[in-house]
Amino acid sequence: MLRFFPYLVKSLWRHRVRTGLTVSGSAVALFVFCFVGAVQEGLARLTQNRQAERSLIVFQTNRFCPSTSKLPEDYGRTIAEIPGVGDVTPIKVFMNNCRASLDLVVFHGMPPDKLRRFREMNVIDGGLQSFEQRPDAALVGQALANRRHLKVGQRFAIGEVTVHIAGIFTASSPAEENFLYTHLDFLQRTRGLNSVGTVTQFEVKLAEGADANAVSRAIDAAFHGGPVATDTRPKGVFEANAVGDLAELIGFAHYLGYACVGLVLAIVSTTALMAVQDRVREHAVLQTLGFTGLRIFGLVLSESMIVGVGGGVLGVGAALTTLGLSRLAVGTEGVTIAFTPSWTLALHGMGAALVIGVVAGMAPAWQAARADIVESLRAI
Repeated sequence: MLRFFPYLVKSLWRHRVRTGLTVSGSAVALFVFCFVGAVQEGLARLTQNRQAERSLIVFQTNRFCPSTSKLPEDYGRTIAEIPGVGDVTPIKVFMNNCRASLDLVVFHGMPPDKLRRFREMNVIDGGLQSFEQRPDAALVGQALANRRHLKVGQRFAIGEVTVHIAGIFTASSPAEENFLYTHLDFLQRTRGLNSVGTVTQFEVKLAEGADANAVSRAIDAAFHGGPVATDTRPKGVFEANAVGDLAELIGFAHYLGYACVGLVLAIVSTTALMAVQDRVREHAVLQTLGFTGLRIFGLVLSESMIVGVGGGVLGVGAALTTLGLSRLAVGTEGVTIAFTPSWTLALHGMGAALVIGVVAGMAPAWQAARADIVESLRAI
């Protein structure tokens, strides 16, 4: 069928306006399909990674937004002594918005020595040493730095908090690149926060072989009668709960992806059917020259596949480029979901485009292959 490729291209070029509109319509729908897929992948990465499974978050009970959770910092010593706890770090969280936002800026205040042990990051500009030596220094994720146009050496302010950018980092988890890390005591002592001696949450690394649920129950039992009760959950569960409303919207968006696939299928099917009806006599002439019905079927089907794949290349390519350059993320309650491009997303998009091309061309190709030669030659 490859030797007929020039013929197929010429056939499409003869109706280039119709072909162009079909390809562009398919591209737009597949662009949306990929964006929906990126959001779903971001949510899956957030809650299913290894760190989320082997870490716990200790939060104040019956609290939602991080600004409402205030745990005594000395809880950390008690948590460290509980069987099954490998390590624990206090975290002070400060953010510009607790509601859902596409420009959420989240500060995590942590002791510098704990930051090295609890976060897998690669500082690509600046350095950890300058971060550790300067009390108001901050390490900024690359996605946040790109979104806010931040550079090493700049000062960055959100509300009462002003930090000096000491480094920019990348992380294995795309969501981590939307955070800004600073010193715990710096955030605690910032004017207006009034939180010396308290933290937002504790992050616990489980010892090898420890049962996450058992350790969670033990931690909450230790503080059940204390000044502030705790609610401890695996990190993945905690983050999924924080973005629960967003997760429901993302689940609904799944149907939007299916609708986009259906739209592309309808567009390509209509174009393929119109092409067959316009070329009834042409196909009859091909049959008189010896082309079998199977060969006609293959030609029409291939033409439909070219249109579908062409729309896929444009739509998927535009989506991956936009996602890569924009580093978009949506966040709420201090948890972010990163929209990141991936090979899996590209394969899903192109796979959908190819399937659409095949399915959309089946009926028109069958109609062309079964057409009677005499009746077709009489057609006007």
